[in-house]
Amino acid sequence: MPIRTVLFDFDGTLADTLPLSFKAFKAIFLRYDNRSVSEEEIVAMFGPTEDDIIARNLRNTEARAQAVQDYYEIYENGHFEAQRQNKEITDLLHAIKSRGMKIGVVTGKSRKAFEISSAALQLSVFWDVAITGDDVERPKPNPEGIWKALELLQTSKEEAVFLGDSNADIKAGKAAGLRTYGVQWLSTYQSATFETPPDGIFTGVREFLELLEKP
Repeated sequence: MPIRTVLFDFDGTLADTLPLSFKAFKAIFLRYDNRSVSEEEIVAMFGPTEDDIIARNLRNTEARAQAVQDYYEIYENGHFEAQRQNKEITDLLHAIKSRGMKIGVVTGKSRKAFEISSAALQLSVFWDVAITGDDVERPKPNPEGIWKALELLQTSKEEAVFLGDSNADIKAGKAAGLRTYGVQWLSTYQSATFETPPDGIFTGVREFLELLEKP
């Protein structure tokens, strides 16, 4: 069945924002817990929103509210210091739109963090729907967010594909019954190998465009 809708994860898939998240989390844990955390430890915390990650993992319970506020300040400032719009990604999104397809994002990020990045990278114009970690009770690998996106877009699972860079993405897409693809086309992504085999792995944007061009 032809593809009518493309659903994406965000961090590590459409935006090279994982380094910004790592930097902000490292700063918070060092500032308030006086401990260093590795990127691997941070990835292991992923799933819930940034607010919940801090609430669950920061040992200094009295500082959690301030830590959340500081996280977003560090994260937002990082976009002005380092992030630039990725032309390959914007060209991809333009190409999808030019084919009359819908675009959705299903991310574990909080709505606040997602909107910071979308605005900074000038990507907001492309979304037909965006489901964030604040919009679901059960984050990926649960398929709840994907099901919500399909419902809002009035698209069947047979007409949609899901792309993401993590094991949780692949598991969620498969659990939702979608054709699901792993991506490794940005400089930083979560999974070099996938526990659940995806329907394919794209290491370049052009590879996915070629799939869309097939009748």
